[in-house]
Amino acid sequence: MNTTLSARPPVAREVSRAIADLRRGVAVVIHAAAADGPPVHSPMLALPAETATPATIAEFRAAAAGDPVMALSASRAAPLLAGAQGEDPVLLRMPPGQIDIASLRALADPLCLPPPLHALASDGFAQGQALSALRLAKLARLLPAMLLAPRRTDMPGFSASHPAGGPAAWGHSGGDLLHVAASAIMAYAADNDLSLLRAAEARVPLESAEDARIVAFRPQDGGVEHLAVLIGRPEWAAGRGEAPLVRVHSECLTGDILGSRRCDCGPQLHQAIRRMAAEGAGVLLYMAQEGRGIGLVNKLRAYRLQDGGLDTLDANRALGFGADERSFAAAATMLRALGINRIRLLTNNPDKLASLAEHGIEIAGRVSHAIAANGVNDLYLETKARRFGHILG
Repeated sequence: MNTTLSARPPVAREVSRAIADLRRGVAVVIHAAAADGPPVHSPMLALPAETATPATIAEFRAAAAGDPVMALSASRAAPLLAGAQGEDPVLLRMPPGQIDIASLRALADPLCLPPPLHALASDGFAQGQALSALRLAKLARLLPAMLLAPRRTDMPGFSASHPAGGPAAWGHSGGDLLHVAASAIMAYAADNDLSLLRAAEARVPLESAEDARIVAFRPQDGGVEHLAVLIGRPEWAAGRGEAPLVRVHSECLTGDILGSRRCDCGPQLHQAIRRMAAEGAGVLLYMAQEGRGIGLVNKLRAYRLQDGGLDTLDANRALGFGADERSFAAAATMLRALGINRIRLLTNNPDKLASLAEHGIEIAGRVSHAIAANGVNDLYLETKARRFGHILG
């Protein structure tokens, strides 16, 4: 039977639907409401640059009340505009004649031809609204570049005094665009990490660990499941007060499955299983966080940028992402669900140690997990040590 580990706000369902709409290239309406109910800024149309189509751009134009702007992360905007500074979202004016597929893609994707120069927009939306739009794009695993405009309020069904109770009370019009609260977007990832369902469990003997089970944890947004691979009986060891060996491993299709030599993920995965089997017990958490949380498609884009001379960190930032978009709150939730609260962590990454401890997991010790360079991933490993602070010695 599925077991809910923590409650999930019903309003988060709207964020899940908004993610699906963005991936289909459909605009959504984002509301920034005060805690006591009424909106503090005009409702905002948000259309993803990556997946927009001629039809959805036309729908966006019909529902827009003013001139559109393009919201970009500061790291993406910096090479395009000298005035882009700091870490806040950057808003660029979009001339009406440049709202087309090619122009939107050129602004969003550094692998496209350079876009025309644009001026900074000095008015329009609060930074919080732009930030929520970019966060929504990241949740959808899309490039964080969003076309924004105030939504018309003279369309049938619109109510300017909707309550804070949720988007269901807000009128849908202009193509039945979905409405979502900015506050729900900003809270969504943390809620999702803490609201997992233990969906299934089975014995799965592995090549390097005959006594192995896999427990699947499903996020309540219906996204890709996280897996816990249990070698032996680590929960029994935890019950005796021991600290079992644990590895938090982010999925890597190219390295784990295809044997890519660009990273050390595949060797780390299999060495962790062998090490746990040798000890007789351990937990490998296989997290759905491809590419440090940016997704497989964006990881491939980052590889293209690396082929052009950027390192791992700078490639992610050039695409508009942070150096590492992962959270380890879900891993902590899974460990607690397994009855494991004290661990020895198999890692070279101090951020994992700090994050798990922050989320209530006691770290009894760090166990080194270094893999030798292979002649292809040397710069990748060097960047891990020099710029991400990994301990590879």
